[in-house]
Amino acid sequence: MTSASDSIEYGSSILGYPRIGARRELKRALEDHWHHGTSLAELEAIGRELGDDIWRELAATGLEQVPGNIFSFYDHVLDDALLFGAVPERFRPLQDSLEPLEFYFAMARGKPDFPPLELIKYFNTNYHYRQPEISPATSFSLHGESLLAEHARAKAGGIELRPVVHGPVSLLLLSKPGPDADEDFTPLDRVDDLVEVYLELLAALYKQGAKCVQLDEPAFATDRTVQELEILARVYDRLSGVASRPRLLVTGQYGDLGPALAVLAATKVEAIGLDLISAPMSPAQLGAIPGLKRKRLYAGVIDGRNVWKAAKGGKLDYLLAIKKVIPDIVVSTSCSLMHVPVDKLIEPDIPGDVADRLSFAKQKVGEVVALAKAVTNGAPEHWYTRPTSVHFKLKHDVRQRVAAIRPDQRERAPYEERKVAQQEVLGLPPVPTCTLGSFPQTADLRKARYDYGQGRLSWDDYAGRVRDEIKRVIELQEDIGLDVLVHGEPERNDMIQYFAELMDGYVATQMGWVQVYGSRCVRPPIMYGDIKRSGPMTVEWIRYAQSLTDKPVKAILTGPVTMLARSFVRQDQPLYESAEQLALAIRDEVADLERAGIKIIQIDEPSIRELLPLRERGREGYLDWAVNAFKLAVGGAKPETQIHTHLGYSSKAQVVEAFDALDADVTSIVATRSIDWVLDQIVESGTPIQRGVGPGVYESRSAAIPDIDEIDERIQRAVLAIDPERLWVNPDGGLKTRHYWQLEPSLRNMVAAARRQRRRLLAAAESSPS
Repeated sequence: MTSASDSIEYGSSILGYPRIGARRELKRALEDHWHHGTSLAELEAIGRELGDDIWRELAATGLEQVPGNIFSFYDHVLDDALLFGAVPERFRPLQDSLEPLEFYFAMARGKPDFPPLELIKYFNTNYHYRQPEISPATSFSLHGESLLAEHARAKAGGIELRPVVHGPVSLLLLSKPGPDADEDFTPLDRVDDLVEVYLELLAALYKQGAKCVQLDEPAFATDRTVQELEILARVYDRLSGVASRPRLLVTGQYGDLGPALAVLAATKVEAIGLDLISAPMSPAQLGAIPGLKRKRLYAGVIDGRNVWKAAKGGKLDYLLAIKKVIPDIVVSTSCSLMHVPVDKLIEPDIPGDVADRLSFAKQKVGEVVALAKAVTNGAPEHWYTRPTSVHFKLKHDVRQRVAAIRPDQRERAPYEERKVAQQEVLGLPPVPTCTLGSFPQTADLRKARYDYGQGRLSWDDYAGRVRDEIKRVIELQEDIGLDVLVHGEPERNDMIQYFAELMDGYVATQMGWVQVYGSRCVRPPIMYGDIKRSGPMTVEWIRYAQSLTDKPVKAILTGPVTMLARSFVRQDQPLYESAEQLALAIRDEVADLERAGIKIIQIDEPSIRELLPLRERGREGYLDWAVNAFKLAVGGAKPETQIHTHLGYSSKAQVVEAFDALDADVTSIVATRSIDWVLDQIVESGTPIQRGVGPGVYESRSAAIPDIDEIDERIQRAVLAIDPERLWVNPDGGLKTRHYWQLEPSLRNMVAAARRQRRRLLAAAESSPS
């Protein structure tokens, strides 16, 4: 057991921190380099300054142990893969001709003939990572120069960093087999080889004087097999059994470690970090884990994924109760703070009664430090004062409407009836082509929106520029030959924020940026009260777009569950109640769009799996209310209105059952380079798809331009699993992050590939007996 003085030294910590900068300095630096030719040396200098500023600022807050190696130019999972030399064989031809950082970007973003690593959702967060590819031939080797250099810089400045790296088991579980791997190979087969390189890292850090290393094992917050738990035990017996090494902190972020907690407690690791927000445990439960009393417990009592102030009095009582059974505790966050904005104090416009209850990353560090001091010295009396109630949260008409929802409001006419009615109205060709909504936003358009927000541009001038952009986008799509058009969403900054700003009960931030992947950042709105539309949200723009063309223009809305998943939500009522309120607001928008003559409406739910519990328990109940919310949103649509949705799948799921449950007329899927497993599952289910499916024929987030043959191959693969009468051809996501020089040839190639398939269908029909 550690001494009292040692306990004081490590009384407060966090598990990670935002790396984009309070004002998105990293985003600007990356995009200046990628698009405007800023030199690699300048980018690397900016990155080093941003990274070093993080640990300097954290040390200045009084935090007693500071995490290191938490800066990344793009993605920390990819960083960790490269730290251990896990370069996919398919990228090797680029390695000698590119500088290391440019090679890194090639894997993350792709190059011609080199598709990027797959983009995968990171557990139940809105962050996405580039999935490493591991094969039997992967040659692991240590490349720790950057990590060691950062630690040395901090140490020279009097700051002791605790380097943060994914643990070896989670790193492999987050990976996929490389394309050259046998069918029965899994990345976890290489765990013993990888552990040897981890031992090299630990030895190098020990030699440099590092006191502690943080190894994150979030994969064990999900259901795991007995074999995987046995591997975890073997790995940490090996790592902790070495004498000359730093202390080991193993964390289980984003949920309940379950049986993995007892496994880790039985090893010689010195410290374990628990997410006590997502998976609270009573002091008695913690004390009952054999061996845990002899560990240092990093108690994750400050929420790393939401923006509300902690009730510090209650937190302190909880920590003091834990300390009675586990004496050596460190006050910490439930997970990395990369999932919340950086600083509340730079927000100028949040109403005071809401702002007073908010805590962003900097403020959460302060909460950690204050709680750690209070564990030792006691707390001020005001910590136990209950906040006054916020009466503006309640809207009685909204609550009465939710209470009066009837089961029949969630039902539409049978799909086969709807299909006939929709085809009569739309007259679409076989294998219709479309996009999923957003088009790139030009610098002029973004400036116009900013100037309008600052009062430098009148509404009429701003609306005129938006209409000009809609007209340009419609004309481009007609020229490309798409069958179903979109208006391009030029009036929207972010799909979640746009709708939130038009609903009561939400507040938007100005600088509340959170990284989604790479340079892509969003400002999740904050839901603080009951939700109600202020008025029609999209009708004006879609009606105008439809007036410009005879082809159907698809309206794009965001579904209730995705609004929840990508917002910071209120915590004073169950999620399903907030979902019902959102669903009713969307239902009203659907009715207004129908009155405006719109025949196709897409209600995006790419995040319906983001809120899915990581463990099997609780999933059924979640899916029940999530599906019910979607069905409430669309239940009032006419049979002839074609309802589309957009779902994200980043791991195997019961795809066919999901299609049936939501009962959308057309479902588009984010799958891209992993499209095969989705299609295989459709075949293996034995249940033919009864509704339209757009499996996503190229990755919208990649800079690579797919050629006609590449897309055609994916379409042919899809036809083997999906009746061509049900198949739609589209990118796997919106196109907002692309440039027109990428978008236009990609879409032209997609349309050409779809027309090839139509010719095949026509030829097959002509050659078949009548």
